[in-house]
Amino acid sequence: MSTPGMRSDAGTVYRRYLSAVMLHGHSSAKACDLGATDLYALNTLELAGSMTPGELSARTGLTTGPTTRLIDRLEQAGYVRRVPSRDDRRKVIVELIGKPAGLDEVMASARHKVGEILQSYSPEQRETLFDYFARATAAYQEAADELRSREPS
Repeated sequence: MSTPGMRSDAGTVYRRYLSAVMLHGHSSAKACDLGATDLYALNTLELAGSMTPGELSARTGLTTGPTTRLIDRLEQAGYVRRVPSRDDRRKVIVELIGKPAGLDEVMASARHKVGEILQSYSPEQRETLFDYFARATAAYQEAADELRSREPS
């Protein structure tokens, strides 16, 4: 992150931010008796909707075997179910049917603190922040897709 006119420690500040977000995700998962990948998969299903195990595999970065075990764990815990596809009975769809009971409570403190920070910005600044979130999301997803496309088959 060495863009002209940007503060000299921008890269370090940003990496600390990303590390704190990841640490919170891991801590939240652990507090709900989940692995970080399990919580990530639940979040993915909540945001994107039902999908095939292959799609979930691609979105989590897991290979087939670990994805199957992930779905098994989430199904056994009562968070997802496998249902036949309406379009192709040979396919299975993974549907979200629940979430960890304490997840909202676990996330409440961070949500409240971040909400207070966001409220300290003007509406125009918040628009800029959310524009950044949306555009950075797309940039990270595109970069992850590029990295995956380089992986040996």
